[in-house]
Amino acid sequence: MTPLDLAGIGVGPFNLSLAALADGVDGLSTAFFEREPGFRWHPGMMIDGTTLQVPFLADLVSLVEPAHPLSFLSYLRAHDRLFPFYFAEKFHIPRAEYDDYCRWAARRLPCRFDSPVESVRWSDTEEAFVLDVGGERVLARSVVLGVGTGPVLPELLRGLDRVTHSAQYLAARDRLVEADDVTVIGSGQSGAEVFLDLLRRRRGAVRWLTRTRAFAPMEYSKLGLEQFTPDYTRYFRGLAGPVRAALVPAQWQLHKAISAETIAEIHDELYRRTVGGGWPDATLAPGVEVVAATGAPDGVRLRLRHVDQGTTSSLRTTEVVCATGYAERDLGGLLGDLPAHDDEGKLVVDGDYRVALRPGVAGRLYAQNAERHTHGVGAPDLGLAAWRAATILNSVCGRVVHRLPERTAYTTFGFTGDSTTEGSAT
Repeated sequence: MTPLDLAGIGVGPFNLSLAALADGVDGLSTAFFEREPGFRWHPGMMIDGTTLQVPFLADLVSLVEPAHPLSFLSYLRAHDRLFPFYFAEKFHIPRAEYDDYCRWAARRLPCRFDSPVESVRWSDTEEAFVLDVGGERVLARSVVLGVGTGPVLPELLRGLDRVTHSAQYLAARDRLVEADDVTVIGSGQSGAEVFLDLLRRRRGAVRWLTRTRAFAPMEYSKLGLEQFTPDYTRYFRGLAGPVRAALVPAQWQLHKAISAETIAEIHDELYRRTVGGGWPDATLAPGVEVVAATGAPDGVRLRLRHVDQGTTSSLRTTEVVCATGYAERDLGGLLGDLPAHDDEGKLVVDGDYRVALRPGVAGRLYAQNAERHTHGVGAPDLGLAAWRAATILNSVCGRVVHRLPERTAYTTFGFTGDSTTEGSAT
């Protein structure tokens, strides 16, 4: 068996970007494996009217190769939709359209669906990784992890009936609409979209709780967004580990807040309900955290604490929706003892997104969206997908396959002046 030059595990937007940019590279053999029967991008949150939070140029290829045949504009052209898009004047496209675009691209790439990768090991004899793909043996010289993240429920709410993560919202929506009352927990974009959708569809009570002190807007200023550039990624990588660890949670408004448009839509819906007098049957409570939860025949009982007042209270609710985010998946069962880890048990990832491996492994393993601790809050951002994929591809090929810019931001991150030491008189 001739080894592949590159095998991708998981077919989400990031590995799909890599597959697109690798397509047509002379002498490069690739395959991308996905356990699902087809491309699926957050199907549980495909709420009507929701849009990407990044411009359409954050497609699979455009920020590296804008003339690529698998760009979003090429997708529009293939469907004779360029003029409608031109007149729509939409910089941020519908989420459903992005999903359809990715499906269109996946059909044109070496993506194998219904092909779960069960394990990866290194073979000294064959000088390649051995992938167990649903019982089939596949060899590859380089492997790229693109398995994505998984939904996370707070431990105190796990195992309770009538508790749904926002990732499964659409599957549960009919039940939630008919419930006596619903409580949404979490103040990020997902929580806001779920609350707005329920507000529009329900006549009964709906609550929105978050331990953050405000329903805060996403940082979307032009200079603020430069923290999602390769320049910032390089700066972040050069910081000391403890500094990086403290920075990521402090930057929550870059990736865990709410778009100003969604906040405005929520306010508009609440205002509409006051026409003719009265207040909507809705509760919005920031600064409130859930400290305990128990199941009950009539729903879920929550023990709440106000983070500023220090007061506690109890609440009975029929249904709970947790918009409590996602976490990197445990890769131990997939990779075994292949990767090296830092003191906190996390992957060690270099500037080319290459994962450090145990001694004796000559192959290359790369990671996509598993490096927030080393590369910063841009790790899950679609706007960096093509750049990261091109960086990996250049490393795999050992040459410049796709030229990348040396500078991407007006902001200078870090001090780069003269070498004057702190406290000097100069």
